[in-house]
Formats: sequence, C-alpha cells, structure tokens
Amino acid sequence: MTTLTSSKQAQSTKIPCLVCDNPNPLDAVSCSTCGAPMALIQEALAQERDPCIVTVVGDSNVGKTVYLGMLLDMLTQRADNFEAIPKGAYSVNLQHTVISYLAARHFPPKTPMEVDEWHWAYYEVTPRKRNAQVCDLVMPDMAGEALAAEVATPKTFTAIRSLLQKSAGAILLVDAAMAAAGSTQPDFFALKLLTYLDGIMATKKRGKIQTPVAIVLSKADYCPECFDNPRLFAESNLNRLWNMCKSRFESFDFFAASVVGSLGYGTDDSDNVIPYPLHIAPRGILEPFEWILSKL
Repeated sequence: MTTLTSSKQAQSTKIPCLVCDNPNPLDAVSCSTCGAPMALIQEALAQERDPCIVTVVGDSNVGKTVYLGMLLDMLTQRADNFEAIPKGAYSVNLQHTVISYLAARHFPPKTPMEVDEWHWAYYEVTPRKRNAQVCDLVMPDMAGEALAAEVATPKTFTAIRSLLQKSAGAILLVDAAMAAAGSTQPDFFALKLLTYLDGIMATKKRGKIQTPVAIVLSKADYCPECFDNPRLFAESNLNRLWNMCKSRFESFDFFAASVVGSLGYGTDDSDNVIPYPLHIAPRGILEPFEWILSKL
C-alpha cells in the first residue's frame, strides 16, 4: 500500500526539465518533450544553484566527442589548476568512453542522433585560486547529424534549440584540416550554424549577440600554422565565418586545438580507409574553455 501511494505521489508531483522546462513526473528518467535526462534537474536542485550550460557544437566528424571527452578528463585531473567534480555517475561516461577508445588506439563511435542516447555531463568546476567562483556546468555531446537537421529545419530537435537558447556560452568546432585543404564545407556549415544562433539568441534586431562563442580550429595537427595565429588562419581560410563573427557577435575568439599526435591508417573488411590514433598529445584543449569561463 505504501509503495502504491508513493508511486502515485511521484506521478502527480512534477518538476520542469532543465533543458526545455516541460513538467515531468518526479520519477521520470528522461523528458517527455525533448528527451534530456531528468537527472540534470535533480542535480541542479541538489546544488541549490542554477547551472551554467556550455554547448559544444560543430559538423559531423569534426571531433566534438573527442574534444569534449578530453576536456572533461583534463579537468578532472586538475589540469591548469582547475578542479572539476562530476555530479552523477552518468557524467563520467563520456570521458571514460573517449579515453578508453583512444588508449586502445581507436576513435570513439559516432554519437547517435537520438537525444536519449547522447552523453550528458554535469560538473562542478572551480579554478584553484583564492576566492574563485564555483560554476556548475552542463555540457552535452550532441550528434553532428542532429545539429545539421535542426539547422536545416528549426524545431526538429527541441533539445538542441532549448539548449542553445539557454547556453551561457558556446564552443564551435570547425575542421581546420578540411579548410586548409581548400574545402568550403567547414566555412559554409559554420556560417549556417552561426546564422541559426543569431536567429535564436538575438535580443534586438540590430544588436550584436552577447553570448560568448569560442571557435575552435580542430584537427590542427594537420596544419600546424593554425597554432601560430588562429585568427589569421580563420580570416584566410574561413572568411565567411570570420565576417559573420565580426558582424553579429560581440564576444568571440579563435583557438587551435588537437588531440592526436600521430595517426596510422588501415582498412576494414570493406576496404574503407580507417584512421587510428597512434599517439595522444592534447594541445589547445583548455584554452577555449578558460576563455569561455572568463566571459561568463
């Protein structure tokens, strides 16, 4: 009888989803509207403070999963005097997956399009210095294909739109290797994405977007000149993206980053060429994150 009564109370009591604000039963696992885990709001209630959402976005195969997993792992190892504490065991899944695959000289599998299969991370992050402010960060690993679908047809993925509307900052990954090779795909996709952000973040028609955006030139190990001057590289090779940033965003900066020190190549059963990370040498991972925190 007690169990039945408790179950009815859990169903009648509702709490809003952290991402889309839709009311859900207290015992719900994921939001019925956007699919985000309800564990996020449970953690926020336990901390008794509003978390800060930082969203990592970018095209498919740009390296979002590897970048975010490596960033979280470095933070939990107190890199550069940061202290990061995961809230909820589910928050460790992403970094565990990424580090395990890289240690086995493989890249992690692609992130599924379904929101309920994304990795979500909720971390308490504190710079290890006197009087440093504690910041609760929510960082999801979104599928590039889902992001592309939302940009092409807005409101396809409620979770993506709601996340970006609530984001205090965004980290945009752009494939520097493709851009350096002359491909226009990275430039056009980044332009589409920033245009989408402009549409949902703008508070005034002619006012610039105040949300800080860090543009990360990923896979910069293919083109080391990125590290010398990321802004100059972007202006030369990603001119459409550069012009959009200058015109519509108040706070933005460019960074170069890489995770892999050396690659090997092999073939699968269908003779497709597969890259293998032979040596891991993270570079430029923390700088975009530090910049975002300094702007919050």
